Amino acid sequence: MIASSSEPQPLLALVEALRRLPSVGERTARRMAYHLLQHDLKAAQQLGQALTDAVQRLQHCQLCNGFTETPVCATCEHTERDASLLCIVETPADQNSIEATRGYQGLYYVLMGSLAPLEGRGPDELDFDRVLERATNGVVQEVILATNFTAEGETTAHYLGEALRVKGIKVTRLARGVPAGSEIEYVDAGTVAWALLERKPT
Repeated sequence: MIASSSEPQPLLALVEALRRLPSVGERTARRMAYHLLQHDLKAAQQLGQALTDAVQRLQHCQLCNGFTETPVCATCEHTERDASLLCIVETPADQNSIEATRGYQGLYYVLMGSLAPLEGRGPDELDFDRVLERATNGVVQEVILATNFTAEGETTAHYLGEALRVKGIKVTRLARGVPAGSEIEYVDAGTVAWALLERKPT
């Protein structure tokens, strides 16, 4: 907890909570907190309510593991999607980036992370057994590994690729139109679309 003798506990708790956001340090978190409380109380109340609603109402899709309000998400239930294609991504944001290309009509599986043993994220934490079960349901013919081109993403793709090939599943990887070291969420839709079209066997 951030130590301060002059700030009330609710403010300290807010700053500490904001620090949990990616790339937000103590100074930025404190600036955010003061802005909301000094200049935009309505936005602060909306933010609090939106977070509460999201935590209470969202769950993981039983099929793709993405966020949804229902047991199975709208994407998985869409009858016109190609169920023979399964695209594995790290995050819901990555899925949204691929959807924005309008060039992919298959289904997804969202890992909710990548392998990072030093941070305590291994195959068990990402529930790889569930991934393999999803990919070997008898319908999927090709798995597209769309993890990020970072060290963790490449490790994840390699691990899953090896496990899937053993089971006789065709495995492809996004083409290198996506720059090395990049995260799919931040790559423009055109580049992601090209990488999907030019995907290669792993």
